[in-house]
Amino acid sequence: MVIALIPARSGSKRIPLKNIKLLGGHPLIAYAIQSAKDSGIFNDIYVSSDSDRIGEIAKYYGAKFIKRPDEFATDISPDDEWIGHMFTQIHSSNYAIIRPTNPFRTGDMIKRAFSEWDKESNLKSIYLIQQHPFKAWEAVSDRMYNWFGEDEHLNPTNTFPELYYQNGAIEFRCIKMDIEFQPFFTQGYEGFDINTPEDWILAEALIEKGYAKLPEIDRRPYDFTTV
Repeated sequence: MVIALIPARSGSKRIPLKNIKLLGGHPLIAYAIQSAKDSGIFNDIYVSSDSDRIGEIAKYYGAKFIKRPDEFATDISPDDEWIGHMFTQIHSSNYAIIRPTNPFRTGDMIKRAFSEWDKESNLKSIYLIQQHPFKAWEAVSDRMYNWFGEDEHLNPTNTFPELYYQNGAIEFRCIKMDIEFQPFFTQGYEGFDINTPEDWILAEALIEKGYAKLPEIDRRPYDFTTV
């Protein structure tokens, strides 16, 4: 049994009400739910939110809703808190985390990740970083310090090891302790994260120019006048 968990708290600061902000005519969370449904691999799809409004929208698009306590929906709440709360309500040995911040994720991408997952580790989606951390500096008062404390910053970037950054496209987890992480390499824009207003503008431009495509939602847009 594999279930999908979609985290959608209401308190986004950089993009207010981001999870239900309209993109392509539907609230952002609709694309996470639709891609989970399109994959055909989940027994159930659950949304965790502190907001009843988000819960009603999630149910309209085909997910089940579990109300998250406010103390697990703060700016600094780690995933383990809301996941732990979810598993006081439901039971499963394997699950996926599908974040609403990745609107170009598809059901086929989720199926591809699932087929690559070895079921003995936690799989996490990643992409090749564009700015290498060996060039990162910390500014303290009127001085700068290389983050790694070495002379790596003096070397050409093409001599650095390839490093990857996690995105929110997909995670598969099994309920075991102290297990390794398995990489899943996203392709193109399927791992594109919306975290800032600039990301939102870029997402709209990618859609308008035809560079990226949103999953096709299987129902009419939610009527916000009913909330």
